[in-house]
Amino acid sequence: MANAAQTTVKKTENAKFNSNFASWVIPICIIVGVLIYKFVMGNPSNFEGGIVNETAEPVKEGAGHWLGIIYKGGFIVPILMGLILLNLSIAIERFITIRKAAGKGSAQTFVAKIRSLLSAGNVDAAIKECDVQQGSVANVVKSALIKYKEMEIETGMDVDQKVLAIQKEVEEATTLELPMLEKNLVITATLASVSTLVALLGTVLGMIRAFSALGTGGAPDSAQLAAGISEALINTALGIMNSAIAIVLYSTFTSQIDKITYAIDEAGYSIVQTFAAKNK
Repeated sequence: MANAAQTTVKKTENAKFNSNFASWVIPICIIVGVLIYKFVMGNPSNFEGGIVNETAEPVKEGAGHWLGIIYKGGFIVPILMGLILLNLSIAIERFITIRKAAGKGSAQTFVAKIRSLLSAGNVDAAIKECDVQQGSVANVVKSALIKYKEMEIETGMDVDQKVLAIQKEVEEATTLELPMLEKNLVITATLASVSTLVALLGTVLGMIRAFSALGTGGAPDSAQLAAGISEALINTALGIMNSAIAIVLYSTFTSQIDKITYAIDEAGYSIVQTFAAKNK
């Protein structure tokens, strides 16, 4: 009972962390993006003569050259930097969460071992194996095995009712585990489209600036024209890069969650079928 209570408390703490993670990481990433833009990219050492303004030229080579170029992308750049940091933060958080959910060993090997122990009638050893494996698959299997033991000594239900009870336990345990795996992935999916739209806004603003330079009387201001085009292309590049990263991360995490879900389904099916076969 003590171990079950500790597990429940731990799950509650993890759920609170996951639910609060997005609420504080979003503003922090935006603030950090602004600070990076202002103090790192906008460092005077990144520009010739140590002067930072619209017409300042980045140093000719080195890291400062690229930082200076990105800085000249305008005020949309810190927003995009914040979105990039947010994307990476969510990716790290999801990687840790899904890695824990997968357990300490191979899920397929774990399911095969549980199936073997149940076939031998050693339910207690199967439950201990869940404690060793840990993770979402092990949590669901452990809940099902505990119900399995209860149904073995239950006298007031027929076999079909017992099988349904075990199936219901598997479904309920799965319902509790899956939302934790999918938490915050909606942010990654949203970043895939929002990054492109924010970059498009920066592109449009840069092109407006470029055409304004062309529209001036007399000879066009080549410095303003170049600055406008540069601003447009920099924002486009940052937005497309972050969007591409978000799409890859979303696909990767979704694939990993599908593998865990498949292992849960396979384990639940094995437990139910084993119980039904032994109690015909």
